[in-house]
Amino acid sequence: MKEQNAKLKAEGIYLAFGGVGALIDMNVEVKGLEILAIIGPNGAGKTCLINCISGFYHPQKGRIYFEGQDLTHLPSHKIAKLGISRTFQNIQLYTRMSTLDNLMAARHILLKQNPFWGAIYFGKALREEIEHRRRVEEVITFLEMQSIRKKVVGTLPYGQRKRVDLGRALAQEPKILLLDEPMAGMNVEEKEDMARFIIDIYEQRRIPIVLVEHDMGVVMDIADRIVVFDFGRKIAEGSPNEIKVNPNVIKAYLGAEEAAR
Repeated sequence: MKEQNAKLKAEGIYLAFGGVGALIDMNVEVKGLEILAIIGPNGAGKTCLINCISGFYHPQKGRIYFEGQDLTHLPSHKIAKLGISRTFQNIQLYTRMSTLDNLMAARHILLKQNPFWGAIYFGKALREEIEHRRRVEEVITFLEMQSIRKKVVGTLPYGQRKRVDLGRALAQEPKILLLDEPMAGMNVEEKEDMARFIIDIYEQRRIPIVLVEHDMGVVMDIADRIVVFDFGRKIAEGSPNEIKVNPNVIKAYLGAEEAAR
């Protein structure tokens, strides 16, 4: 039976490694155009859920639906073609290629011409290449990466590589964006820039976002709803104001000092 109500819905997800439950009876949904933040201590299962949604892991129990389609056991490349794009906690870029080439590589799932016409590089294949490059240049401009568009990614500072990672996900023209700790390891200025880009993606491009993030200041500022994980279970869900005063969340994650604010 297909789930029709939510944009994205994971229900009853159980994922275990060697008998140890990483996700236990997990239920999470993106209801529409919103920024849904997922928070919790290290090892709580946040990235495991992102990996299940994007096809890198397949849960032992439960189902995952996207726009009414069951994608629980689909391979990752088919899930990407459905319009689910992600960034990675540990940056996964082609470090010997330029920013431009990394973004162009992301668009391979959108290619329509077969390898024969691509090799000839004429007619429809040439026009398609031009269109892909135009779309990539739009992303580069949108994320203010003009100064690094031709630079080799492996030579870039960490914060700029995180931006390229976001750009690569955006270049796939996603219907929903999964961001796995996009601000990890950044300084204050870089975090402010990344938060601004996330809001712009949400507001200008109208793309729902699932955000896994440890920076509680950012989460409280930009999230519409927050889901809290602890030891593979969902312990709370609600608005930032509700989560901030939830006793279970304070005990598991935020700490007593947060409750006093």
